[in-house]
Amino acid sequence: MTASPPSSRADSMAPLRDFVIDMTRLVGQTQLETELISRSREMLARLLVHDSWLPEACARALPDRYAQYLLHCDPLERFCVVSFVWGPGQSTPVHNHTVWGLIGILRGSERCEEFICDSTLARPSGAHHMMQPGDIDAVSPSLGDWHRVSNPSSEEVAVSIHVYGANIGAVKRQYVNSQGQIGDFISGYTAAQLPNLWDRSVGLTSVS
Repeated sequence: MTASPPSSRADSMAPLRDFVIDMTRLVGQTQLETELISRSREMLARLLVHDSWLPEACARALPDRYAQYLLHCDPLERFCVVSFVWGPGQSTPVHNHTVWGLIGILRGSERCEEFICDSTLARPSGAHHMMQPGDIDAVSPSLGDWHRVSNPSSEEVAVSIHVYGANIGAVKRQYVNSQGQIGDFISGYTAAQLPNLWDRSVGLTSVS
């Protein structure tokens, strides 16, 4: 996806800031999952049009595993926005989310494999699909919540922007181990710091 250069450095975070403001308004208006997914999908689609707003520190691949950088978490934990980054060939384990979520591709491509799980075991459903920049996928316990995501490229880094109906890094979820058994996990986040969405002084002359 071609990045559109911001008009000034001070404007570079504006798309993400506007998205966060719109999401905060939305979760204050409704808690109906179908409406949250429908309306936030439209907002996420606008955010994915350009990629120049994403800080470089939140787009770095790790050498040994995929990364997940928290971009914003609502103070009441009603939603969060996360940048997921896969190096070439990297993948998640099979996992669920337990809350609604949207996955939008910003750079590269991703392969999503769907799974069927009961309380103890998981098996592939046989369904999978490829996602390209601008594509958006939805997950939730009511829509289908178990999948494995991977970067099929042997050369390019893949980046996707995820929106969840909770602070996903603090949610107790489940994953599938190499024996196909289900265990619990809490993902946390890759970095200890968040990007500053609210400082509009960058590029302007300061007064001391």
